[in-house]
Amino acid sequence: MCTTCGCSDHTTTHNHDDHHLIQVEKDLLEKNNNYAQMNREYFFEHNILSINFLSSPGSGKTTLLEKTIDQLSQPLCVIEGDQQTSRDADRIGQLGVPVKQINTGKGCHLDAHMIGHAMEALPLSDNGLLFIENVGNLVCPALFDLGENYRVVVLSTTEGEDKPIKYPNMFHSADLMILNKSDLLPHLEFNLDACFDNAKSVNPNIEIITCSALRGHGMQDWFNWLEKKHFPQKKW
Repeated sequence: MCTTCGCSDHTTTHNHDDHHLIQVEKDLLEKNNNYAQMNREYFFEHNILSINFLSSPGSGKTTLLEKTIDQLSQPLCVIEGDQQTSRDADRIGQLGVPVKQINTGKGCHLDAHMIGHAMEALPLSDNGLLFIENVGNLVCPALFDLGENYRVVVLSTTEGEDKPIKYPNMFHSADLMILNKSDLLPHLEFNLDACFDNAKSVNPNIEIITCSALRGHGMQDWFNWLEKKHFPQKKW
């Protein structure tokens, strides 16, 4: 069992002595953070807005990404993270956007080194955007800095309003929570106020947008958020 992210998929051998466990954990995150800083410096030097999309499986973040790409005129690239298959990358590629698939195998998250390698294979443009769709998981990806400018966690109304307090590390580290599938609210026993309160209880500074990527409801709020973060002089 990996003490850093709680999975059994890392190849690092752990000594069960507490001192060695702490050192392995520290070394793993420190190495990742060094790579993340390199990525961050690249984004800064080239004025690239990088967004790390995180969620549990089935939240609708690939659909959200597709609908977002349809509305953008800025140059952009996408990195797709999944354990297996290139299904999501194939969907994004059909939109004519440069995309790089990362398959993590048994791994439960992307890390900064993976992102750096993927960036080398993409035609990243100055003043452009990089969208990173992380592996569907509300636990491990929260611990690994990719060097991104912003973290956006996508929560579906079908998942329940308690997810922010059940997985606090994820929501504590996020800049924005997108509550997706709002069109299903009339058909669900979902307490919207409780969901927002739960998110704010673990991260008072988190911003919240409610939308339906599939139906288009509330998507302009999301576009406005992106506009303010990187392109205040441009309108979509």
